[in-house]
Amino acid sequence: MTRLFVFGLGYAAGAIAQAAGGAVLATTRDGRGGTIRFDDAEAVRAGVAAATHVLSSVPPDEATGDPVLARYGDLLSGRWLGYLSSTGVYGDTGGGWVDESAPADRGRRPARNAADAAWLALGARVFRLPGIYGPARSALDRVAEGKANRTGVAGQVFSRVHVVDIASGVVAGFDAPPGAYNLSDDLPAPQDAVIEHAARLLGVAAPDIVPLTALSPAARAFHAENRRVANGKAKRVLGWRPRYPDYLAGLRALSATTSPTPASAAPPIASGDQR
Repeated sequence: MTRLFVFGLGYAAGAIAQAAGGAVLATTRDGRGGTIRFDDAEAVRAGVAAATHVLSSVPPDEATGDPVLARYGDLLSGRWLGYLSSTGVYGDTGGGWVDESAPADRGRRPARNAADAAWLALGARVFRLPGIYGPARSALDRVAEGKANRTGVAGQVFSRVHVVDIASGVVAGFDAPPGAYNLSDDLPAPQDAVIEHAARLLGVAAPDIVPLTALSPAARAFHAENRRVANGKAKRVLGWRPRYPDYLAGLRALSATTSPTPASAAPPIASGDQR
């Protein structure tokens, strides 16, 4: 029976925990919802000791590195290890395709590059993820809340993945050899196309075009990259197939089952650092 211990029960890791079945223990910063506080060393050590599988979704700190490896790295041997990384480690490819054979040290966040390599060195299954979307966190919600924009930049594409496909890919990885796996859909696409499709599904006008110079520094950095992520290894080795092979199917399914609500009525979005 799988006994999964999760460092950082955030959006994607929560979906993985639900899909995994079996017993699940997890950390958060504050121990909310019956989880363990990340800094409760005694409880963490007991939980990891009882686990068959350990998954980390905690992002590294640019100044201090990976907090899980720094604090609990000595506990990790002798069990299945998984790590949620980012396809950002590949850096900008000028719109070209990239797979797991490409160098993974070219991303704009050196700490993420280093953490990705460190987990691989430990024998982990490192799942490199592009833009994540799903219920309550998609272009539909951003358009409905008036937070979406278009940039009008031609020839720029990104890959993305539905959260349920992350969950099924990681669970498929429970029986897979160590290594890196890209979990992405089959259709990299311009962000503007995704926003426009969401607007059509909602029956509203597409948002105005906003020049890159008017975006936040983080948004400008995101748009500085142009990359298509190949998922062939995950399909071959994991036997994985995305339920939502493109954003058209993913957003259509979300539109049929959810009703995006104004930001004032939505639950708070947790920090990206879930620990």
